[in-house]
Parts: sequence; C-alpha cells; structure tokens
Amino acid sequence: MAPHDEIDTIEAQTAQYEFREDLKEEPQDEHVELHRDLKARHISMIAIGGAIGTGLIIGTGKALTAGPGSLFIAYSFMGLIVWTVMCALGEMAAWLPLSSGFTGYAARFCDPALGFTLGWCYYIKYIILPPTQLTAAALVITYWPRTSAENVNPGVWIAIFMVTIIVINYFGVRIFGEMEFWLSSFKVIVMVGIILCSLVLALGGGPDHDRKGFRYWNDPGAFAPKYSEGSLGKFLAFWSTMVSATFAYLGTELIGVTVGEAQNPRKTIPKAIKLTFWRIIVFYVLSVLLVGMLVPYDSEDLAFATQSSNSAAASPFVAAMKQVPALPHIINACILVFVFSAANSDLYIATRTLYGLAREHKAPQIFAKTNNSGIPIYSLGFSSLFCCLAFTSVSEGSKDVFGYFTDVVSIVGLLTWISLLIAHICFIRARKAQGVPDSSIPYKAPLGINGSYVALFFCVLIAFTRSFNVFIHDSEYGNFDYKTFITAYLGIPVYVTAFFAWKFIKKTELIKPHNADIWTGKAAIDREEEEFVARKAVEDLHARGWKKFYNRFLSWLF
Repeated sequence: MAPHDEIDTIEAQTAQYEFREDLKEEPQDEHVELHRDLKARHISMIAIGGAIGTGLIIGTGKALTAGPGSLFIAYSFMGLIVWTVMCALGEMAAWLPLSSGFTGYAARFCDPALGFTLGWCYYIKYIILPPTQLTAAALVITYWPRTSAENVNPGVWIAIFMVTIIVINYFGVRIFGEMEFWLSSFKVIVMVGIILCSLVLALGGGPDHDRKGFRYWNDPGAFAPKYSEGSLGKFLAFWSTMVSATFAYLGTELIGVTVGEAQNPRKTIPKAIKLTFWRIIVFYVLSVLLVGMLVPYDSEDLAFATQSSNSAAASPFVAAMKQVPALPHIINACILVFVFSAANSDLYIATRTLYGLAREHKAPQIFAKTNNSGIPIYSLGFSSLFCCLAFTSVSEGSKDVFGYFTDVVSIVGLLTWISLLIAHICFIRARKAQGVPDSSIPYKAPLGINGSYVALFFCVLIAFTRSFNVFIHDSEYGNFDYKTFITAYLGIPVYVTAFFAWKFIKKTELIKPHNADIWTGKAAIDREEEEFVARKAVEDLHARGWKKFYNRFLSWLF
C-alpha cells in the first residue's frame, strides 16, 4: 500500500471517532500547543535522569541492612518489573504520541474515569516531589560546616534552588532539555565513576589492599533477619527491600510525559525505552551488587541510613569509600546535583501533567494556555506555588511531615504503574480487535500482554503490602504506627474514590476493545513524522564539523 493510501485509510478510520468530544485532546483555540523542541538526545538523557536519583545513591543504604543478597535480588526483580512498565508505555507512545501524556492512553483505551484518576493522582505526586527535593537539597548542602544550618538558614538555600528551577522551566522546553541533558550526563559520569571505584576497591585496589570480594556474603551473611527470627525474618527483610527498590525506581516513567514535546517520537521514544534495560542493569543492579561486596549489612556506618538523613552520611557508597578522605565531600556535592536535577524535572512533569488534564477538559481550561514559546505558563505558575511547601521544613519538626509525603509519593507512583499496565493491556486488546497487525506497530513490548499481566500482579501485591511493618507490634518494633499507615495507604482510597466519582458524574463506561479510539490524531502525527525525517536527512547530508562527528559516532547512543 502506498504511503498516501495508508494515510487516507487512517483518516477514514479516524472519522468514526470525531463525535467522542471527551477524548479529543486539542481544543480549538490559540496558544494551546506545546512545541516539539526536545531532541533525541534530550529524551534519551531525561530517561536516564529519571532512573538515577537520591533513591539509588542514598536509598540503598537502608535496603542494605536487609543483607546484600536481599538487596541484589530485590533490585534485579523490580528492575524487570520497571522495564516491563516502560516497554508497555513505549508501545503506546510510539503508536500515538499524545501531548497529554499517558493519562490520554488510559482515557482512550480503558475508561475516561481512569484517565481522570491517573492524571490527578500523578499530578498530586509531582506537586509534592519538588518541595521534597528542595528540602533534601537544603539538607545536603548543610553537610559542609560553612553552609550548615547554624551558619545559614536552610530557607535561603530552598529559595535559591526554587527560583532557579522555576526560571529554567519558564524559559522554554529547549532550555529545560539542554539543562537536563547536561545534568543527566553528569549523573552518568558520576555513577560510572562510583561503579569503577567500587570495583577497584572490591578487588583490593584501595589504600588497604584488602581484596574483599564476596566475603561479606558469607560473614555476616547475604540475608539479615528483620521483624522476626529465622527464615520468616529473612523473608520479611527481603520484602521490605522490595519496597525500597520500588521507591528507587519511581520516576522512570517520566518519559511518557515528554512525548508531546519530542522530535521524531516514533524513533526517539522506542530508542530511549530500549536503552532503559541496559541502564537498569548497569546503574542499579551492578552498583548494588558492588556496594553489597564492600559494606556488611551490620556496618555501623549504615546507622545513618535508618535515619531521616539526605546527606552523604546516609549513602552506603560513602561507607564503601571512606578510606579515601575526599570522596565523602565529592559524593555529597554530586548528590546535591542529583537532587537539583530531580527538582527541576519534577516541576516540569507537574506542569505538563496539569496541562494535559486541561487539554482533556479534566482541569480548568486556563491551564491549557501557552505563551508564544509553547510554555503552559499558568500551569507552571500554579504548580510552582506548591514549591513553597519546602519552607515548612525550616522547622525541625517538619522533617516527619516530609517523610509522610514520601510515603504518599510512593503509593501514588505504584498506582501510576498499575494504571499504565492496565492501559497497555487494553491497548493490545483494542488493536487486535480492530485488526491492527503487529508489523505496523513502531515499537512492540517484548513481553507483550502476558508481561503486563505479570507485572500488574506484582505491582498490586506490593501496593497492598508495601508498609506491612506498621502492623507489627512488639517490644522491639513498637506499636501500630497509624500515621505511617494513613500516609502509606491513603492513595488507594483516594484513587478508587476519584475513579468512581468521575464515572458517576460523567456517566462514563468501560471502553470495549473494538470501540477504543486508537486512531484520532495519528494521521497528523504520521505527516509530521515524515516531514521531520525528510528535513533531518537533508540536514545530515550537509552537516559539517562537530555535527557531522556527532551524527556518525554518537547519535546511536541517544
């Protein structure tokens, strides 16, 4: 079939969905369009940035107290789950890159009520994250005596970081993309350096020339009991590490929010998804394996990890490299960059999520307005207001509040993965019911619908058991912690209530596979893709100097 005949066929199939006003994401008004200014390298590095954060560099400390074996198995298994979620998202995003992000997929393929629920829950997550990250940045910078809380009020650092990320987000997605590209590049360099340094130390290349290998897997052991004795205690410790691993991986799905501003999304999105597998192997699985070789689970240095610390003192990588005097300060500076990058991208995601909700008429329409640069200015302004919550952390007692915020973020993140997997299952059923062959899919999830079912089962299981320790009450672990219980599970009733409330108000119905709208907007995206590919081919033909070198030797990486 000729390309123009295929487009005509798609337009004919699209026509039957024009009456679905609740699913049309493009209101007829000026200044509502995002600009596709995110290049392939931006998308690729943003995908990396979402996978490397304080959850990895610091969160592994608390997880390591369950034993290096539990740590390695949990991070490997959750890495597989996360990769499955990302592949599911990539299949939908490559077929139909929506500016509303993955909330649009839930609304189109499953139920408009699911799109509404997913969108607002995800937005709640990302208006809580920026102030949490800003607070972490203030704590990290107080690691050094001259910038400690005794000398400089933490509110000063919060204000500086807050203004900076707002300005970066205000001056356009291209500026944001460049900033995140270089920050994520820095993250990659730092993590590669940490991994290489850990490997050298494990093989006896440190100042003490002690070749540790897997010594600590034998003594004190690979699995540490927690909450109980014997095998039950070791299993409970392992399961608590699964929860820590889940938190560390949260945010990898943020690439689904960038598809509306991605150039050549049919190529860049699948490439970023494919590379996610190797990033998980290198940056997560390999790093936790090495740190488990260098630090025993009963190390006194890990005592910091069980406290509410966000500085280098809580990182097991510092404990592993403390024999090199300058490394703790270097890693703390790197953590500061990690946190700043996370706050920057979190505000971006919050802004685009609110914008997407407005485009789908699930939020006030003013939030769908953009300026001449394609920035959803009102969404940015409203989302930025929540950054001020970070100033509550200036008082010592508010640290517990932000710990509870972290619980809320974690459960909402799991609910997001669950919704994405449901949307992918509905998408596969829809395209099969409508006769779309696998050969016409730009990117197909390797594990298919069965992989999504398995990942969905484990995500639901973890969502309900993630804070099982609040039910444990004895002389050692205390009584029932009702505050942690509320924040850890609050997202579930809110999620269910929002879903059924929207169904009741809007009278929505579950979308049957043969009625799912998998075509609206596809013809326009196909044309845009063809124009971009043709224009890019001409640019590459005339490329000179650095650009020619990049296209030939580096572009494959991004």
